Amino acid sequence: MDSKTRFSDRVSIYSKSRPGYPAELLQLLRQECGLNPNSVVADIGSGTGILARMLAEVAQVVYGVEPNPEMREAGESYLADRPNFISVNGAAENTELPATSTDLITVAQAFHWFDQKEARHEFMRILKPNGFAALIWNDRKIEGTHLGEAYEELLVDFGTDYAEVQRRGNAALQDFDRFFGHSQYKHASFENAQSLDRDGFFGRVLSASYMPGVGHPQHESMLNALSRIFATHEKDGEVVLEYNTNVYYGQMS
Repeated sequence: MDSKTRFSDRVSIYSKSRPGYPAELLQLLRQECGLNPNSVVADIGSGTGILARMLAEVAQVVYGVEPNPEMREAGESYLADRPNFISVNGAAENTELPATSTDLITVAQAFHWFDQKEARHEFMRILKPNGFAALIWNDRKIEGTHLGEAYEELLVDFGTDYAEVQRRGNAALQDFDRFFGHSQYKHASFENAQSLDRDGFFGRVLSASYMPGVGHPQHESMLNALSRIFATHEKDGEVVLEYNTNVYYGQMS
């Protein structure tokens, strides 16, 4: 499935169920990447606006560049009260932004979908001299948490192309040296967590593009397995998914 359309049927669930980002992320972008009230930021693959909203609290302008129309419309609705948020129908490989127009580029949960050679060329074009890029993921904790292990087992058992998505993600990590060029990039990691009631937990699973949707032969079996996982791990009607928010950042050269 085309990476630019694969979330089209999950936008509502995605916007309600995906985790946010810890406050430490903004602190890092301020201290290490120069984010300030005069900054122009391009949030590439901005989706439903989860990260863009945080950035709009700080920056002068945030361009939300998103190729998927359904995701882009959801982001526009979510940030309708933020006049400094500008929605752009563009992609990592062709942002439609002017040359040397941005101080900081952020990418949250999207870098592994890009054509990285073309995206690097485009990022270099739109960044101001000495501009920064930050690549961000909320990575679920698997080992050492019983819920995380059960969740991962569910994805392996029922994910339609989960292994391929994981392969793409691992390949993206290996390409950082090439992507940042001769500049040294850095890595930071922060604790993050998401408390979910039953509906929220189901939504979190169904927001993944590789999980079988309504009408798929495995959908009902997946829901039954999901019910068992929630019943086993819930406390006071909620479960807590734990994450590491990983940030890879640096100047591009």
